[in-house]
Amino acid sequence: MALEITDATFEDVVLKSDKPVVVDFWAAWCGPCRMVGPIIDEVSNEYEGKAVVGKVDVDANQQFAAKYGVRNIPTVLVFKDGEIVNRQVGVSPKKAYTDAIEAVL
Repeated sequence: MALEITDATFEDVVLKSDKPVVVDFWAAWCGPCRMVGPIIDEVSNEYEGKAVVGKVDVDANQQFAAKYGVRNIPTVLVFKDGEIVNRQVGVSPKKAYTDAIEAVL
């Protein structure tokens, strides 16, 4: 399962990570987000120990969604060394997310 990331934990979990980090910005009411959620959970299981995979509920945690210009959800950002290296907006196939991780491993 993907890690729950909040505004309070974002800096430690995402920006200070020594591994690549995948962050799914989502909301419970968002239909496409519910399609991406299971894919993100699968990616989390496959890359356990190699990458951090988490989710930010944008209704409850708006600080970093605003900071990174998340206007549409789902938006999945991939971070390496605290910097965004990939952005997927909308529903993408699993391969798009795994390719983004592989590119920074």
